[in-house]
Amino acid sequence: MTALLERLLGRLPIGWLQLVHNRGRLAAAIAGVAFANILVLMQLGFLGALVESIRLPYAAMNADLLVSAADMNTLADGSPLPRSRMVEALSVPGIAAATPLHYGKLDWRQPDGTIRTLDVFGVDPAAPTFRTPGIEAGRALLQNADVALIDRGTRNVPAAFFDGIARGEPYRFEAKGRTLTVAGVFSIRGGFSADGYLIVSDQTFLRLFPQRAAGAPNHIVLRLDPAADRSAVTAALRETLPAYDSIVRTVDDAVAKDQAFQTTQRPVGIVFGFGIVIGILVGVIIVYQVLSTDVADHLREYATFKAIGYRQLCFLGIVFEEAFILALLGFVPGVLIALGLYAAVAAVTGLPIAMTPARPVLVLSGTILMCGVSGAIATRRLARADPAELF
Repeated sequence: MTALLERLLGRLPIGWLQLVHNRGRLAAAIAGVAFANILVLMQLGFLGALVESIRLPYAAMNADLLVSAADMNTLADGSPLPRSRMVEALSVPGIAAATPLHYGKLDWRQPDGTIRTLDVFGVDPAAPTFRTPGIEAGRALLQNADVALIDRGTRNVPAAFFDGIARGEPYRFEAKGRTLTVAGVFSIRGGFSADGYLIVSDQTFLRLFPQRAAGAPNHIVLRLDPAADRSAVTAALRETLPAYDSIVRTVDDAVAKDQAFQTTQRPVGIVFGFGIVIGILVGVIIVYQVLSTDVADHLREYATFKAIGYRQLCFLGIVFEEAFILALLGFVPGVLIALGLYAAVAAVTGLPIAMTPARPVLVLSGTILMCGVSGAIATRRLARADPAELF
């Protein structure tokens, strides 16, 4: 390693030699940097899982445009829309189909007494509201009263349960005073607000939620003619539909709005953001302590170099060399441990947490910058040192 660094740097790798001189301190420094990397990677992973879980139900929709209430921030909130907006939307040239979408939430009590919270979508069984294969295959089943399709990714439910339903073994459970028959499965995966999804017909939905009206869906799913200009149709819809109670968005725009709201306005997104900041601060403090102690231990040697004419830039280079080495040595175990934790969290919670290609690059860049800042702070004492006072 020393020979390699000497070849790369074109000089004796003083920073590396100082680090390996005290192997116990080096191991502690690497562990500290790795811990900071793990903390940041896990917070980024949770934030990424939040963002991805928001996107998944939108991606499952067979939609080009989405009409929602004007006060809608997420898929789950916002006032109901007048059903007449669907008829008005169909009058706009370029709209091929419009389908109402109802949203609700129910608790599914397990035999052991635990409760799974499900997001419920009420759809017209005759219309392809979703593009997910399991939902498309089960649309005919939804025409029967009190029949439902359940998300195979529902959290903390054994896989054998869904396998049985897929083999044609319906499951019945009580919810909101009715007996629902689960006759099919699909896959979306739950998020932070619910454990999974349940699809029922619009009529079954209204029986489950009697306070809701058939003429007031939560969203209207629109599909365009293949030859239609999306921008022109969107502009025409915004002119046709009253802005005081409805808003027209592309699915991508609706996803972006939902993600921005939940990551900046809801507590869970803000907490993950603060976690990233805390991880960076922990790393800066740990590396600063290591480098500052190293500078203090070798202050007389640095002062000797300073007395014979070496400039501050030379000392900065040595400390930055140490910081860069610590960043690399701490990054590798940090990423490997984070990958294992990602897999464990995904298996236990069902959250869509995964390492994206860009995330390690971002964290490595941040780690190098973090260590560089720590090194710059650690050398301030050296810059103020007077060689004459040290001998």
